[in-house]
Amino acid sequence: MADECKPIEVARRIEAPAGRIFEILANPQRHVDFDGSDMLRGAVTTAVVSGVGEIFSMKMYFEPLGDYVMLNHIFEYEPNRRIGWEPAPGDAASAQDGAFAIGIPAGQRWSFDLTPDGADATIVTEIYDCAAAPEQLRVAVRNGATWVDAMTTSLARLDTLCSDVPDQQAL
Repeated sequence: MADECKPIEVARRIEAPAGRIFEILANPQRHVDFDGSDMLRGAVTTAVVSGVGEIFSMKMYFEPLGDYVMLNHIFEYEPNRRIGWEPAPGDAASAQDGAFAIGIPAGQRWSFDLTPDGADATIVTEIYDCAAAPEQLRVAVRNGATWVDAMTTSLARLDTLCSDVPDQQAL
C-alpha cells in the first residue's frame, strides 16, 4: 500500500509576500489561527521555529483519543520558502496505548511550500505525505485523502490572516 500512497497537495494563491506567510507558519502559537482540522487546542512551545532539528509541541483533541500532545520535528526549513514537520506522539494518549512510540515520528509529514507569484502574492502549497507511515495509519487517513478539506480550509484561513495584517511597507 505504501507504493500507492502519494503526497496530497492543496494550493492557494495568497495576496501576501512569502515572508509574511512564513512568519505565521514558523510560529507554533499561530497554528490554531489557521488550523482547518479544528484539532489544535494551543501551542505548548512558545518559541518561533528557526531551523531543522527543532521540535515544537501542540495540544490537540481528537474524539477517539480525547486531549493529547504531539511533538513536531522540523525536517525542512528554508526561510520564506519551505517549512515541514513530522508529528510524533507526545504523551500516552497520542501513543494510543503503545501502538506508536512517544517522541518517535510515525511516518507522517506536513509541509508548506511558498512560491512567489508577483511582487506581493505567493502560491502556498500545503503537502501531507504518509508514504512512510505504517499501514494502519495510511488506511485510517485514506492515504491522506481524509485531510484535503482540512487543508483547503487551513489555506483559506491563512489567506484571511495574511490579509488582516497590514503591509509593513505601507505603515
